[in-house]
Amino acid sequence: MIGESVEVLEEAGQKSQKRPFPEELPADLKHRKLAEPLTMPMVTDTFLVGPVSDSLAQPCPAPPALFNKESASSQTRLEDTVLMPGPPSSSLLSCFSLPAGSIQIIPTVSTLPQGLWQISGAGAGLSSIVIYRGEMPQASQTPTSSGPPVHNFPKSPDRPGSTSPFAPSAADLPSMPEPALTSRANLTEDETSPTQSPAALKPSSKLPRWPESVEQFCRSLRDKYQAKPAGPEGILVEVDLVRVRLERSSSKGQERELATLDWAERQPARGGLAEVLLATSDRRRPRETQVIAVLGKAGQGKSHWAQAVSWAWACGQLPQYDFVFCIPCHCLDHRGDTYRLQDLLFSPGLQPRPVEDEVFSYILRRPDRILLILDAFEELETQDGFLHSACGPGSAEPRSLRGLLAGLFQRKVLRGCTLLLTARPRGRLAQSLSKADAMFEVAGFSAQQAETYVMRYFETSGATEHQKRALALLQAQPFLLSHSHSPTVCRAVCQLSEALLELGDEAELPSTLTGLYVGLLGPAAHDSPPGALVGLARLAWDLGRRHHSSLREDQFLSAEVRAWAVARGLVQPTRGGPETELVFSSFLLQCFLGALWLALSSEIKDKELPQYLALTPRKKRPYDNWLEGVPRFLVGLVFQPRPRCLGALVGLAAATSADRKQKVLTRYLKRLQPGTLQVGRLLELLHCAHEALDAGLWQHVLHGLPARLSFLGTRLSPPDTYVLGSALEAAGRNFSLDLRSTGIDPTGLGTLVGLSCVTHFRATLSDTVGLWESLQQRGEAKLLRAVEEKFTIEPFKATSMKDVEDLGNLVQIQRTRSSSEDTAGELPAVRDLKKLEFALGSALGPQAFSKLVRILEAFSSLQHLDLDSLSENKIGDEGVAQLSATFPQLKALETLNLSQNNITDVGACKLAKALPSLAASLVRLSLYNNYICDAGAESLAHVLPDMVSLRVLDVQYNKFTAAGAQQLTASLRKCPQVETLAMWTPTIPFGVQEHLQQLDSRIILR
Repeated sequence: MIGESVEVLEEAGQKSQKRPFPEELPADLKHRKLAEPLTMPMVTDTFLVGPVSDSLAQPCPAPPALFNKESASSQTRLEDTVLMPGPPSSSLLSCFSLPAGSIQIIPTVSTLPQGLWQISGAGAGLSSIVIYRGEMPQASQTPTSSGPPVHNFPKSPDRPGSTSPFAPSAADLPSMPEPALTSRANLTEDETSPTQSPAALKPSSKLPRWPESVEQFCRSLRDKYQAKPAGPEGILVEVDLVRVRLERSSSKGQERELATLDWAERQPARGGLAEVLLATSDRRRPRETQVIAVLGKAGQGKSHWAQAVSWAWACGQLPQYDFVFCIPCHCLDHRGDTYRLQDLLFSPGLQPRPVEDEVFSYILRRPDRILLILDAFEELETQDGFLHSACGPGSAEPRSLRGLLAGLFQRKVLRGCTLLLTARPRGRLAQSLSKADAMFEVAGFSAQQAETYVMRYFETSGATEHQKRALALLQAQPFLLSHSHSPTVCRAVCQLSEALLELGDEAELPSTLTGLYVGLLGPAAHDSPPGALVGLARLAWDLGRRHHSSLREDQFLSAEVRAWAVARGLVQPTRGGPETELVFSSFLLQCFLGALWLALSSEIKDKELPQYLALTPRKKRPYDNWLEGVPRFLVGLVFQPRPRCLGALVGLAAATSADRKQKVLTRYLKRLQPGTLQVGRLLELLHCAHEALDAGLWQHVLHGLPARLSFLGTRLSPPDTYVLGSALEAAGRNFSLDLRSTGIDPTGLGTLVGLSCVTHFRATLSDTVGLWESLQQRGEAKLLRAVEEKFTIEPFKATSMKDVEDLGNLVQIQRTRSSSEDTAGELPAVRDLKKLEFALGSALGPQAFSKLVRILEAFSSLQHLDLDSLSENKIGDEGVAQLSATFPQLKALETLNLSQNNITDVGACKLAKALPSLAASLVRLSLYNNYICDAGAESLAHVLPDMVSLRVLDVQYNKFTAAGAQQLTASLRKCPQVETLAMWTPTIPFGVQEHLQQLDSRIILR
């Protein structure tokens, strides 16, 4: 056998890297060191490979180039091995020219991995000969490597008796293409032509890589992905990806939902595309499918990111993949269709050329070299429950799309590939993604990226003179500016700005999304065929009800309507899909058209219209709000003035049909009580009121806002922050906000808490500290002091190590400020904290408590310290000793809960010694469910008379006996101020406990 590195195939023109030899291997014969010096045969001439019967009978023609070479020394490296094909007539033979060097003979090989050749009938009782192509290091040398060292050769799972380093498992053999058994590097077609004479061949260390059909298909696929669309579709601005995770929803079910991360918790993928694709490589098992999900709201740029991945591969930036297949899911899922794997990968219209069976065979052999991208995965109706669908491992048998997806996700079909999904995280899709190896979220445009997009848009359109003016128009409309984090809205703003600037200098952008899309569609509606816009709107609504955005040619009213829609950019050919299928140019446009149909349709009863707003309970809504932008657009179209809204699209005569709908929606919206709505629906109501531009409706919503608004766990996007801030400022009242776990960005947080009407706010500690640092750097001292005064953490519950660390950072800021001469002393948030709960559980509890106890003395107003947790913090005796040292500083402490903390007599005695420091303040003390015995009970009994303010003592479920109970009872007689002593414990006979209770009625049993 002659072998190169058995690593994955290199890119064309890239020099192959050799696998390093291990430095240490077992000394037995089965694990023999490859690095030890051996007495081996030396190869100095041509070597013949072929059947035993022919190898001695037929001579191998010697290449002339070898005869002209001088005799090489014995130290020549085997890396100069050359494959010399013989003439066509000797098809049974292959000639390999080996320069001088050493070879190692291993008689244990029976199956061959890729890149190795077998030599049968070698004689001398040997079953086979292995010639390993590469330098044989001496034992005294340390082998160098471009990759990680290999310390041992694992046994094949299918051949437990073999320990040969070159013996693969049976599962590995199908992944080796036949051409790879004799070739891996690149040669031109002329160099490998079988009709060329041997004399014309030049020795080369590069071997053929792929069959011609595979090479041609790869080339055509690269050409397809390298072709960038013209116009705005070709503008690619890199967006940030953030690692995300799923968490259990707040409901009682087992459903999972996307976790809302605080701004400081966000982990951007700084490594870009490489980091995303290698997100799980450290824990990925060999030949195991890797599933990566890229999530984001509609219009955030997921599809453009998927196109950027394909383009990067086509430009040679992803050498770990031989093929990348980017499949838009709206081209799939036709009812009644059955699929095979080749139908999914090579469906007509998705690939640039017909595909031969040889290409598909190669893909099946090397699935680890395949990247499969399923774009817009949420559009598949079959994605619900496919994780539990039955699926066989075969890839050739036809099955439903659900079955094929089940095979991919269950790692039975194309096992070992990388599966990349882009989707909107809605509904039950999160359950389908629970098995993903890594998840990322598209963060959308930052302010700088939005500005870059605007500049590139006008540069691409050739109107560079409008760049600055367009940016000024956008900045003059704060609401649209808040929406510019969405690439889709950013593009729509650029299109309308371009049209307005061509008309004159008096251009002005609208203040709502409804006005934005009315401005875009107005000119198109004026030159449309009769009924074209309304017909397209109905089509958008019907498709949205079925979770689709793609259209077929036969779905249009006529060919004229189709041509008009394409010419006006309302629909466009689907990228990578069949030519007969079109797709709406954006999801927001489809939502707008769907809302237009609801506003004009006589098929929708007026009394049913309120049900299509996202303000009613889910069970009463007739659809699942897949077109999530419809409610806001519907209110905007119905309420905004007719001449510049509905009338501009369909004419004033047709727009009068919306008058009745406006009256119905007005009655419905004014019956709503904003203070009783869930925060998500309250935000939706604020957006609808903003789109309506109706003063009466806006004032009704403002009047009903509650004084205390908690958005805990509800994500706040930049548009949410803007609308909320506008409402609070216009309400004319004071508000208290809870902004924890909202993912609000620093700019939005500063805007909200800087409002004069916001008197108190809660936010994540790390985000708030970041805001303070930002204000201090900008020199906004007045605003900084105001924000510090408003910030509160009361009450504070630490449930993670991050909570404890953030609290420590807050205390450190106070200590730093206190030592400075030019700043105030205590922070109000630290000074005014009265209740602190600690619930980290037994795993992190002891470690985290040692950090917490160091900062406890800073909370001078602390009244309630709760160290009890259902998962038991278990701070133990050491934790109690640390806590007791802080008692002299906790002069306001009234409640101390030390239940379920593994406290023994040692901890109880230390606690009893320190309790007199709290004699004047402590009212309630709980030591429930610990391990306190008689010695600890005696210590507590001794100090009990000194606790003049103590009213409740709970020592139930401990280990003291009747002796300890009697001492507590005797001490209780000296404490008239104590109201309750809970003392039941299983170690005391019940009769004794009853007797003690008869002696003092303040003793409570059970």
